[in-house]
Amino acid sequence: MSEELLINVTPQETRVAVVENGVLQEVHIERASHRGLVGNIYKGRVSRLLPGMQAAFVDIGLERAAFLQLSDMRVEGHGVTIESLLQEGQEMTVQVIKDAIGSKGARLTTQITLPARYLVYMPMSEHIGISQKIEDDQERERLRALVRAAMGDEGGGFILRTMADRVTEEEIQKDVAYLRKLWRFASDRLSAAKPASLIHEDLSLALRTMRDLVKDNVEKVRIDSRETFHKAVEFAAEFVPDVAPRIEYYPGERPIFDLYSVEDEIKRALEAKVALKSGGYLVIDQTEAMTTIDVNTGTYVGRRNLEETLFKTNLEAAQAIARQLRLRNLGGMIIIDFIDMADSEHRRQVLRALERALAKDRVKVFVTEMSPLGLVEITRKRTRESLERLLCEPCPTCKGRGVLKTAETVCYEIFREILREARQFGTDQYLVVASQMVVDCFLGDQATALSRLQEFIGKPIHLQVEPSYNQEQFDVVLI
Repeated sequence: MSEELLINVTPQETRVAVVENGVLQEVHIERASHRGLVGNIYKGRVSRLLPGMQAAFVDIGLERAAFLQLSDMRVEGHGVTIESLLQEGQEMTVQVIKDAIGSKGARLTTQITLPARYLVYMPMSEHIGISQKIEDDQERERLRALVRAAMGDEGGGFILRTMADRVTEEEIQKDVAYLRKLWRFASDRLSAAKPASLIHEDLSLALRTMRDLVKDNVEKVRIDSRETFHKAVEFAAEFVPDVAPRIEYYPGERPIFDLYSVEDEIKRALEAKVALKSGGYLVIDQTEAMTTIDVNTGTYVGRRNLEETLFKTNLEAAQAIARQLRLRNLGGMIIIDFIDMADSEHRRQVLRALERALAKDRVKVFVTEMSPLGLVEITRKRTRESLERLLCEPCPTCKGRGVLKTAETVCYEIFREILREARQFGTDQYLVVASQMVVDCFLGDQATALSRLQEFIGKPIHLQVEPSYNQEQFDVVLI
């Protein structure tokens, strides 16, 4: 699978599109007003202990206190509690492992890591680990030996990333030297810093792309900003020289995200309905608790029988779902409701197809077996906001419900409010202030009911349109 990376840069934001065989697979967005915090190292101060949750809130200088769990701390021995390790007001070095999402603050760890192209440095550990995706035993031993030799007598531990497969001794040594130099600089700042202050900030999105996303199958990296292009080339020449020849400046008059219809794909990724080529479709519903994905046959009727139709639609849906999870960056609990199939072999093949498609995901994904009802549970690691949460906000009219009360329902609420006020207060007449749709309903379908209410209470009821009101808003004014 050949990939191409498109990097669109403006003063306000940087966007990266990962395109695989001409099809958009991922979108990464970083805005200048609120850059992501993952990887940043802070000198924090414990602001509150939570013994019941074995966690603590830590002030790192952000608007909201960050969250540190006991499981994310370096702990030796069993039976250790958060109270025995921390106390309120204590200063500590922490790193962000998850950005603030929704109402939750950033999540922290005390297990500091610094990533480079091939290695991740762990200054507070002595462990040497290797990515499980490097499966060859001889290669694993070769890499472990290269790291031990490059480490010398200095302490610290390292994890060899997937991209370290088959790299040279020189490249390993270069990464080790760079990471140790980076940590020495951070340590110097740490000793002089005040609590709740930033010690080390991770690279910008454009440079992180050079470090983390450019693999062997990436043919080109196109950047539409000359300044960012020069920075990327300089960074690549210094730290990832094999990437430098693949970086291109894109000067075209046509916006770079119009290539491969990236802008259109982003717009479609914000819609609930996803059309399948066969005529079927998905409905994706993202809530606070989980994301649900419903598979439907739509207009697809198949050529042989119903079972074949269901099987083909589910197979196509499995591919589309894996892509949508990456594109929309959906995380947490995900429930997929495949169309129920009677054939157990078909159910097995659909699940295997889903697992193969998800294997391309850079984010850790766990898939359960398919239930008898065709439900599959997925957990996908959530490290940043989804595309929808990043680009959108809840509708101020429906407050995120996705529905509004009908004009008829609001009319009935107003009738009840008038009756309630007629029993409690004496007045000569009533004024109903409501939206155009509700007033039209009063003058149309509810005209007879309005007339009867006026006769019942013995007082006139006047109507007034308020253009700024949504369909659910109204006021009953005593005149």
